[in-house]
Amino acid sequence: MLAVASGSEQLTRAIRSLEASFLIGVEGVCEIWLIRHADCYQDMGEVADPPLSVLGRDQAARLAERVRRAGPAAVYSSPYRRALETARTITDDVRVDERLVEMDLGIKEDGTFDLTEDPTHVVKRMRAALADIAREHAGQRVAVVGHAAAIVACLTDILQLDYGRLRILPYFTSVSVLRVLGDRTMVGALTDVAHLE
Repeated sequence: MLAVASGSEQLTRAIRSLEASFLIGVEGVCEIWLIRHADCYQDMGEVADPPLSVLGRDQAARLAERVRRAGPAAVYSSPYRRALETARTITDDVRVDERLVEMDLGIKEDGTFDLTEDPTHVVKRMRAALADIAREHAGQRVAVVGHAAAIVACLTDILQLDYGRLRILPYFTSVSVLRVLGDRTMVGALTDVAHLE
């Protein structure tokens, strides 16, 4: 019986060590909920900086309920209207960061997107924004509302993949969880939309 108890203690220590290496339960870690804005494309009228659609307002309300339960210390947003409206469903006290804007994209004649901003530039500005947020909110949880292509570029970088290798599209109001401590960033969840179910 003693060998079993000893083995279970070793297993518990091993699991706790593994969790710590992924920044789970580590003091001073900033947990960032990286969120894509709600829908603004259904029945879109304004193209330049569209407001949320009726569907988007419902998605944002569901997201807000989930995020408020998690009790973030702060909410950050891109300055674009769709992101700000999403963030403001969580709280009126939204901190705007220009670096969280969407990747510059054009639309080709065939209806596909054309990258007009170098993904490495997007990664650089997103990395800087998230590092500043993590430093300011050590040991806290924060919500950051941004945009699909910029979020994919950021996640691709954190996962140490070449751009274009992460085959994922963050759905509207999806939550990707990052844990940041100093220069270390770990991914805890990718594009979760449980609040929409």
